[in-house]
Amino acid sequence: MKDRGKPLETGTLRGMCKQLGIDPNELWGVPIMATRYSYPIDLQEEREGGYSVTFPDFDEAFTDGDTLAEAVAEAADCLEEALAGRIARREDIPAPSPARGRPAAVPGAVLAAKAALYEALREERLSNSAFAAAMGIQESEVRRMLDPRHATKIGRLEKALARFKKRLVVTVEEAA
Repeated sequence: MKDRGKPLETGTLRGMCKQLGIDPNELWGVPIMATRYSYPIDLQEEREGGYSVTFPDFDEAFTDGDTLAEAVAEAADCLEEALAGRIARREDIPAPSPARGRPAAVPGAVLAAKAALYEALREERLSNSAFAAAMGIQESEVRRMLDPRHATKIGRLEKALARFKKRLVVTVEEAA
């Protein structure tokens, strides 16, 4: 451990642990910084009726619904399309903005896992071929795992994420 006589700087728990020389993963035995694909949405009631939905984190994503419930449901589908588009175009996936009381849209578990794998590969600067070799699989299988339209089995994605020392955690919440 480092000198604890100095005052801690404000910031993330991970940053404070680093300042103290503590591995934050050892605090509870599980990673404390997780990637969560829960994006806030902005809902606007339209004069002519219905609701429009925009995403502060995705300029290209917008949808609508005749009712508030329909607009929120459409937002989840719209988010999946935005994430799929970013993966297909090989663009960065933005970190979610703070919700600050706004409702949020989340993608399905399989697409969230694919997005996490995509980001892990980019973060490590690994090509599909290099990752395939490390996994002992064909490069075409890696392409299918990253293809938002391919019905990849969740277990396969879990195994791929494990190569990056990541695990998939599914949370079940009450629906809006």
